[in-house]
Amino acid sequence: MEKVASLAENKPDRDDRLVEIAVNKKPVKITKGDHTGLEIKDNAIGQGVDIKRDFILSLEKGEGKDDKPRVIGDSEVIKVHDHMRFRAVDDDDNS
Repeated sequence: MEKVASLAENKPDRDDRLVEIAVNKKPVKITKGDHTGLEIKDNAIGQGVDIKRDFILSLEKGEGKDDKPRVIGDSEVIKVHDHMRFRAVDDDDNS
C-alpha cells in the first residue's frame, strides 16, 4: 500500500508551533511559517473573524505614516510569525 504524504511533509517551511496573528484586530492562531493569503483568510474565517474568502488581505506594517499596508494575493506565500497584523476588506469597499 502506498503511503500518503501528510500536510506537514508537503509544507516543509512550516513550523509545528502556533503563533498568534491579528486579522481585523481579532486574534487568530496559525502555524508559524509559510502560508498563502487564502490560507490566512481561511484560518481567520474558521476562528470566527467576520470576513469572506474574496476579501482583499493586506499586511499592516509599523506605526509610522510611511508604513503603508501591502496587499497579499490569495496565492502569494508569506512567512507568518507571531504578532503580524492583517486587514481584510470587501473588494467592493469604496471607503
